[in-house]
Amino acid sequence: MTADSHRPRPVILGQNQYGKAENRVVRITRDGDTHHIKDLNVSVALSGDMEDVHYSGSNAHVLPTDTTKNTVYAFAKEHGIESAEQFGIHLARHFVTSQEPIRTARIRIEEYAWERIATSDANSQFIGADEVKHSFVRKGQETRTTQITFDGEKWQIISGLKDLVVMNSTNSEFWGYVKDKYTTLKEAYDRILATEVSAKWRYNWISDDVRMPNWEKSYEQTRKHMLQAFAETYSLSLQQTLYQMGSRIINSRSEVDEIRFSLPNKHHFLVDLEPFGLKNDTDDSAVYFAADRPYGLIEATVLRDGVEPQIPVDMTNL
Repeated sequence: MTADSHRPRPVILGQNQYGKAENRVVRITRDGDTHHIKDLNVSVALSGDMEDVHYSGSNAHVLPTDTTKNTVYAFAKEHGIESAEQFGIHLARHFVTSQEPIRTARIRIEEYAWERIATSDANSQFIGADEVKHSFVRKGQETRTTQITFDGEKWQIISGLKDLVVMNSTNSEFWGYVKDKYTTLKEAYDRILATEVSAKWRYNWISDDVRMPNWEKSYEQTRKHMLQAFAETYSLSLQQTLYQMGSRIINSRSEVDEIRFSLPNKHHFLVDLEPFGLKNDTDDSAVYFAADRPYGLIEATVLRDGVEPQIPVDMTNL
C-alpha cells in the first residue's frame, strides 16, 4: 500500500443555489373605486459561478439575498403583477441578464386567490353599500403555483395547483383487485371518491421567439377541464380518473405538453350501524367515517405523445 492511498480524496462542490425564500408580496391596483388584489409568495433561487464563495468565503460573485427580496417588491411596483407566470418571467430574466455570475434563475410562486365580497343591494338601509368594491374574502379552494426557470436562453414554465379538494358522492366503484391473506377490504360498487388534487403542468413555451400563452386564461381553462373530467368520469379506480383528468387537459390545451398529478385517496368508509339496529347503505342516505390517514396515494404523469417527461416526480406530495 502506497502513501498516496492514505491521502484523503479531494472533495468537490456539487449542485448549489441560493436566494430569498417566501417573499410575501401583495399588490393592490386601484381602478377608481374598484380595487384588485394579487397576493403572491415568491421564492428566488440563483445558481452559477459560485464556487469561490463555498471554497474560500469570497462574496465577490454573490448578490445578497436581501437584494433579491428588494427586487421582488420593486418589480411588483414597476412592472405590476399581470400573472404569477409573467411576474416570475420578469424576475428570472432580470437576475440572469443583470448579474454575470448568475447562469440560472428559478422562481417559485404560490398565488392566493381573493374574491370580492358581495355587499347589500341598492335598497339596503346602509347608504352606499352597493358602491363598496374594495372588500374581499380569501378563497380557500386551492393555491395556484408556478415555477419559472431561465438559463439565459431557454425557459421552463411549470405551473399548477395544490389543496384542491374534490368529491364524487357516487359513480365510483372499486372491485376485482388482487386479494391475499392480508386483504380485508370489501369490494365496493357504489362508493365516495374524494381527493385533494396536487397537479403540475409544463408549458411547451420555451423561447422568447415564440408568442407566450395567456397565462391567466390557460390556468382557468386547465382547471376547468380538470374538474370536468373528474366529475364526468365514471370511475373504477382513482388511477383511471387521474388519466382522464390529464388526457382531457392535454387534448384541450395545446400549450400544455405534460401534467403530473399526486392524488391522495381521501377514504370514506360506511359506518357499521347494525349494533344500533340501523341499516346503513347507499340506497337512500348513508353515513360515512372520513379517514384522514393512512391514505392511498396515486401519482402519475400524463404526456402528449412523443414528448419526453421533464417534471420532477418529487415536485408533488410524497
